[in-house]
Amino acid sequence: MRLGEYLKGKRSDILVNIIGLITLIIFLFSVGNTFDAIVTVLITWITVVVLFFIYEYRQRKLYFKELEESIDKLDKKYLICGVIDYPRYIDSVPYYIMMKKASKSMIEEITRVKNQRKDYKEYIEQWIHEVKTPIAAIKIIEENNKSDVSRVVLGELGKIDGFVEQTLFYARSEEVEKDYLIKEISLEQCVNEVIIKNKQLFISNNINIELYELDKNIYSDSKWVEFIVNQVVINSIKYRIKDNPEVRIYTLDIKNGIQLIIEDNGIGIDDSEINRVFEKGFTGNNGRLNQKSTGIGLYLCKKLCDKLGIGIAIESHKNIYTKVIITFPKGSFCRVGG
Repeated sequence: MRLGEYLKGKRSDILVNIIGLITLIIFLFSVGNTFDAIVTVLITWITVVVLFFIYEYRQRKLYFKELEESIDKLDKKYLICGVIDYPRYIDSVPYYIMMKKASKSMIEEITRVKNQRKDYKEYIEQWIHEVKTPIAAIKIIEENNKSDVSRVVLGELGKIDGFVEQTLFYARSEEVEKDYLIKEISLEQCVNEVIIKNKQLFISNNINIELYELDKNIYSDSKWVEFIVNQVVINSIKYRIKDNPEVRIYTLDIKNGIQLIIEDNGIGIDDSEINRVFEKGFTGNNGRLNQKSTGIGLYLCKKLCDKLGIGIAIESHKNIYTKVIITFPKGSFCRVGG
């Protein structure tokens, strides 16, 4: 609180004192008091009023400073009404009561919205688990009746399964810590699971895949790592070139971790768009050419990597290559396996 703001709020009090002082001076003159006596009363009155205002200003300034410090310490500042004490100034009481009512209403609304989101999330997860059953059944039927048509069907089923899985992980991405189990896992096994899941897409699109230097172990959650790798691999398939498409997956040892690199010789990404690929809903020129793009896959990858303490970056040259680099930290979370 600044002095000017304080005095502005005290305009009515100052005006009352001025009127009272003028009235007193007129009265003292009318009853025959000397000029010196009136000046003494005037100085005394002004001194008392000024000292009172200075004292009250300092007390209020200290009070609001303590209040501001209490707010700054709160992570959720909308809970301020639950921690501040009943105001010591009577003119602040009505505002305090109104804030209490507003805070109570807001918390109730937040709770209601959270419950709605929780119910919706549980419904989505249940629906996804239910829809996976017929997808798996169709896959088994098609794999037991191999033909050119069945291969096409299996490829399309793989896409459906990918979108369904993306929806599930999107629903869970806000609360990764509740569905996250850290343990030693094999990067090679994770990559192989992703390749097997997408084998029909690799076959139907004649994509050559090279795997090497994958015999590394890390400490992470295999389910989330496989999802991240799968989203990147699907993008490599989606944005492939027509002639001799290929995907290379390998690792590199760096000073503070291990890098899993997924590289393709696809259509690449424009230099002007490379810094936006992790934005939610961003599809760019490639996405406009490919109407199936949603702009969610890489956004989810970045979001999950941030929550899991994993680094992710992209390098690309238009019509030459795209390289996604996923960095797993060493130390207590990652080690080289054999």
